Amino acid sequence: MKGVARRIVLEVVGWSLLVAGVAALVLPGPGLLMMFAGLAVLSQQYEWAERRLAPIQYRALKGAAESVETKLRVVFSLLGVVWLVAMAVLWFRKPAQPGWWSDLGLPDGLWLPGGTATAITLAASAAIALGLVVYSYRRFHGKPEAVAELERDIVAADAAAHQH
Repeated sequence: MKGVARRIVLEVVGWSLLVAGVAALVLPGPGLLMMFAGLAVLSQQYEWAERRLAPIQYRALKGAAESVETKLRVVFSLLGVVWLVAMAVLWFRKPAQPGWWSDLGLPDGLWLPGGTATAITLAASAAIALGLVVYSYRRFHGKPEAVAELERDIVAADAAAHQH
């Protein structure tokens, strides 16, 4: 019975992360990172997921490398972290709904939805984003050879995934 429960949990978590990752490719969020996490979970059950894990991993790393390619991109990445922190502080403080909110005809329930849970998620996202920016900067900024190696890894991983 434990095996069945474990499989169900892996399926739900893996597919949820994968679907959320695909959605985050067009919505705000770390799409490739969530897709990678979903495939990592599903790879424990499926060979097809294991084959596609490396190509997604290398593409996520390529995206990380591109996010610190220039000083302007580093600044924008850090501004994203600052924005997440600001939003976390806003949700933690829970200011009263402003009058203009009702004047626009917006429902009261849409003012800072989720409460403290949203604040915690935003703060955690900011910490993860800052860690990823620092990691990416140290590993890729000003290192074209590291980016070129990633591009070679992507080609090799794609070829390996399509051989099966």
